[in-house]
Amino acid sequence: MGRKEHLERSKKSVNVAIVVVSDSKTKDTDESGRIACGLLKKKGHSIVSCDLIGNDSNAIVSTLSRLTNRTDVDVILTIGGTGISKNDITVDTLSPLLEKKLEGFGEMFRTMSFKQVGTGALMSRSTAGVINRKVVLCVPGSTGAVELAVKRIIIPEIGHMVYEATR
Repeated sequence: MGRKEHLERSKKSVNVAIVVVSDSKTKDTDESGRIACGLLKKKGHSIVSCDLIGNDSNAIVSTLSRLTNRTDVDVILTIGGTGISKNDITVDTLSPLLEKKLEGFGEMFRTMSFKQVGTGALMSRSTAGVINRKVVLCVPGSTGAVELAVKRIIIPEIGHMVYEATR
């Protein structure tokens, strides 16, 4: 594939479902979800669903199951639960469900994050993969992490990821 074809696929508009996983945020106080929505909409992507759920494995699995079965969802972006505290269960819950893992997503996020926050970046377990031909991206819940992931990794590749996942 040539550079031109890659750029065309990367610019494809996609439908995104956002799931914020947090016990401390509410719809009114969730700044990270708002940042992700705003950045994605600004680049022409559609936000088809916004959920805020607690750090509960059953809620995470149920929400992902519902979203991966929707025909109007291309990408599921989870925000929160990627750290190492006992409440950070998003990655542990979702990893076994991933049919294909995109190891490079987490590696790239941690590399870019290191440049901003230093060695603390090693505590991020940010990950990505595919479930039922839907791209699933898991990023930390801080506003800085969301902005970094969405601007520098997700937006440049989201269209191409969806193209490849649905082939």
